[in-house]
Amino acid sequence: MQVILLERVAKLGQMGDVVDVKPGYARNFLLPQAKAKVASDANLAAFEAQKAQLEARNLETKAEAAALAEKLDGQQFIVIRSASDAGSLYGSVTPRDAAEAATEAGFSVDKKQVALIDPIKDLGLHSLVVKLHPEVEAEIKLNVARSAEEAELQASGKSIQELAAEEEAAAEFEISELFDDIGAAASDDDEGDAPAATEEEAPTA
Repeated sequence: MQVILLERVAKLGQMGDVVDVKPGYARNFLLPQAKAKVASDANLAAFEAQKAQLEARNLETKAEAAALAEKLDGQQFIVIRSASDAGSLYGSVTPRDAAEAATEAGFSVDKKQVALIDPIKDLGLHSLVVKLHPEVEAEIKLNVARSAEEAELQASGKSIQELAAEEEAAAEFEISELFDDIGAAASDDDEGDAPAATEEEAPTA
């Protein structure tokens, strides 16, 4: 099926290109999203008549997207989720969650703009691409944690495995200290129960 691209589409072509695509891809994505029109004589003529207007609108939206990308690129957003001790989420983080986290922080991001092939299912820092325009992208990070405190530690560069190891080491240290204290107390008790030493008799004259 041939279509006229009304904007740049990755791996297909630039605005104005007539390309061959699978009918399902055209019907389910390109046409409903107004990214293309069926390449009929009438649509080709209409595109040529509106080409200057479409190009101007594209440049305007591209400039707006570039301004947003400059602010958005490199931002990190916290998403709080329940997870196992091993770091596996009870559920997953989806493009909707990423868009909502960015929007709550003051950025206008739609879930359709978030390029996430597979849902996030583990704690930690995850890099995502946000497609703000066919020619403009920004990269963000989602800090998926069980608490704000844990997110802060992850942001400093510690993984969930390192945090778990530190907690385990701290617990072992506390237990060790406890046994040392018990042992010291028992030792003190033993010394207290020991009979007093007899004084040596003074030498006779």
